[in-house]
Amino acid sequence: MNIEIEKSRLIKPLSLVTSVVERRQTLPILSNLLIRLKDGLLIITGTDLEVEISFRIDGVKGENGECTITARKFHEICRSLADDSIIKLRVDGPNAHIQSGRSRFKLQTLPADDFPTLDTRDWEERVKIPEQDLRSLLEATAFSMAQQDVRYFLNGVLLELRDDTLRAVATDGHRLSKSEISLNGSGLKHRQSIVPRKAVLEMMRFLEEEKRELTLELNPNHVRLSNDSSTLTTKLIDGRFPDYETVMSQTLSISLAVNRLELMDVLTRTAILTNEKFRGIRVHLNTNLLTVTAHNPEQEEASDEIPLEYDGAELDIGFNVNYLIDALKAVSTTEIDLRLQDSNSGCVIREPKNDKTLYLVMPMRL
Repeated sequence: MNIEIEKSRLIKPLSLVTSVVERRQTLPILSNLLIRLKDGLLIITGTDLEVEISFRIDGVKGENGECTITARKFHEICRSLADDSIIKLRVDGPNAHIQSGRSRFKLQTLPADDFPTLDTRDWEERVKIPEQDLRSLLEATAFSMAQQDVRYFLNGVLLELRDDTLRAVATDGHRLSKSEISLNGSGLKHRQSIVPRKAVLEMMRFLEEEKRELTLELNPNHVRLSNDSSTLTTKLIDGRFPDYETVMSQTLSISLAVNRLELMDVLTRTAILTNEKFRGIRVHLNTNLLTVTAHNPEQEEASDEIPLEYDGAELDIGFNVNYLIDALKAVSTTEIDLRLQDSNSGCVIREPKNDKTLYLVMPMRL
């Protein structure tokens, strides 16, 4: 087997495929990439047995064959070469020889037949979706995922198909993000799939801000994204996602129009003097004024305020300031709709007149 390809065509697919490979593996073969050339089509695949990414590159010169090669070392070698380099890869027995100009490298290989692949079986649902729409959906929600929570079903994003809608929901138990987009098709079977955290992060790298169509396929155990040049497949979390609709449907009668950037600035300044562990701030709502205060164990205090239109009863409520800032960063409009009820209810942040994307932050006791 031998291959000749320009670095400019190889480096981006190689970077994305290598990202899925874990640095420490119990199986040596999982540290490698599977590289296969057949009739000018080069296929590069990486996996950690949970997520699998494969890229296809057309019109590559060389002789048919396949091998596995150390992912990190091969990527770093290719990345270190000049941008206009031509990379030649030749496999000779247990070794792979890499040459570009005067640079030469020899890496060990492992048998391609030993490389594992995900057994996905049949796909039960298949929908077409613009790539940039799915990327936006994940970016709008992924920051609310839990990380290493014992409630394993929170360590990911829920993808929910319902009629002509694809919805993404993420929560860590203290905050919740929900966003949805419309699909061209209709009459899809109602299905909930929890995509694990690592796979969500890989999807966000994999997806590009393009309008080209992407195929989304689902079965009870896997989800697959594919376009004309690449495929990402991941296992799903086997668990039941919390009843988020009941949480989101709580009555919040106080509606405030607030300048998003002004509120972010106030929260960022006040956050400087919060308790570093709990990050708590107090929001006080009074006639035409929203006041944000914070204090820490060193008896230091911060206070800032925003004028707004409000003539209701006084309200005091505590929040984790980081959760509020994360939600505000995810919104793109200058003005936001802030909804509250009392000190025991959450706070909903959303764009005005937009019910498709909502952010709920639960209160905390201070």
